[in-house]
Amino acid sequence: MNSSASTPVTAPGQHPASVPAVGTVRSVRGAVVDVSFCGYALPPVNTALVIDWKRPEPLVLEVHSHLDPSTIRGIALQDTAGLARNTVVRSTGSPVLVPVGDAILGRLLDVIGTVRDRGPPLPPGTPRRGIHNPPPRLEDETSNTAVFETGIKVIDLLAPLAQGGKAAMFGGAGVGKTVLVMELIHAMVEKYKGISVFAGVGERSREGHELLTDMQASGVLARTVLVYGQMNEPPGARWRVPLTALTIAEYFRDQKHQNVLLLMDNVFRFVQAGAELSSLLGRLPSRVGYQPTLASEVASLQERIASVAGAAVTAIQAVYVPADDFTDPAVTTISSHMDSIIMLSRTLAADGFYPAIDPLASSSVLLDPLVVGEEHYATAERAREALARFKDLQDIIALLGVEELGASDQLIVKRARRLQRFLSQPFVVTEAFTGTPGRSVSRADTLTGCRAILDGEADDWAEASLYMIGTLEEARQKEAAATKTAASS
Repeated sequence: MNSSASTPVTAPGQHPASVPAVGTVRSVRGAVVDVSFCGYALPPVNTALVIDWKRPEPLVLEVHSHLDPSTIRGIALQDTAGLARNTVVRSTGSPVLVPVGDAILGRLLDVIGTVRDRGPPLPPGTPRRGIHNPPPRLEDETSNTAVFETGIKVIDLLAPLAQGGKAAMFGGAGVGKTVLVMELIHAMVEKYKGISVFAGVGERSREGHELLTDMQASGVLARTVLVYGQMNEPPGARWRVPLTALTIAEYFRDQKHQNVLLLMDNVFRFVQAGAELSSLLGRLPSRVGYQPTLASEVASLQERIASVAGAAVTAIQAVYVPADDFTDPAVTTISSHMDSIIMLSRTLAADGFYPAIDPLASSSVLLDPLVVGEEHYATAERAREALARFKDLQDIIALLGVEELGASDQLIVKRARRLQRFLSQPFVVTEAFTGTPGRSVSRADTLTGCRAILDGEADDWAEASLYMIGTLEEARQKEAAATKTAASS
């Protein structure tokens, strides 16, 4: 039974509970290890255990449950290959403790806080904090309706992010989630006066290396902490690495009273690791094979991402959508905790519109006239109406052609197509591949451009003039250059 049961009463001949428990490995099943503590009081649930074996680094376990008065079941946070029965296990008497504070800024850590960037070791006096902490009390939490500008037009227009809020980007494989997260890092960290914590959950090694080198090159690494539990690591590491990153963010929020930007890629891998462990633990699966504790595991993670008076934690999370099924239980469970939901569309990606954000499926609680203002809200609603009508007419256009539409529908289609192209933009992180310099556009310029297109200012422009640009002024210059070239030829 997985419960934080009280420590058993010491029997005659047993060591008192104050003595660190020493046990031996009883069985190993992948990431699940049973440990026997004969003669000792059992360590509480979530206690860290250390195995000193014939490897350069010790193996860390975390107590998951008590099987009987002398045996615990633990989850390994590193690979258990080569672990033998009867190997000695020591209880640390505390949860997994990870380094926090200014000393880890600019460093790359793993799930247990070990430095993995081949840099110098952390100073001896670096403070440490346990990875299991309760969320802030409800009366201590604050809500903030300040808009967090990203410089990405479609997000700032239709799914604005809240400073101190939670946003998630949902998309299938290969539609641009990681690129979008990396662009948000580039767009915001440089102008964002706070600390950034990046959690790579189940990331590919290549992606982690690219992010580290990009941050070093752009100079933003000095105010960022990178925490990785990579795809090739055991499920225990991928399951706990978000808690390590959260613990670091909480320290800067609670002790340093600094704003924190928390980025996670990919939260679905956290759920997936939990499902792997649930299977190894022998639990009966729930819907679609997920763990029965799916909702409580996601809630325990998301409820800790909160802002308190004087310091905000702004979370941006990428979420993989298996088989592009947005009704998947993991996707719906994660989305229920979000303030802003950004949906990525494979259809838009296939058509070459990047970022491939679906403007109709994306939403935000901030898109309210009382928050963003009447002008922004009216422009966003007009844009949604035009794009929705264009979507409704696409089947007719495919069958009969746009010429068969009425005059008003033809006008809507013309403007919606131009708006769709205007909402695309080149990214800084893709500049090396595309050769096009990245663009960051202010919210005011985005609104000005959208209003002008919806009012018909660009009706006579070529659609290509609005594709992959920043502001409307850039499109105007592009159109003028194209017109001049056509006239001279």
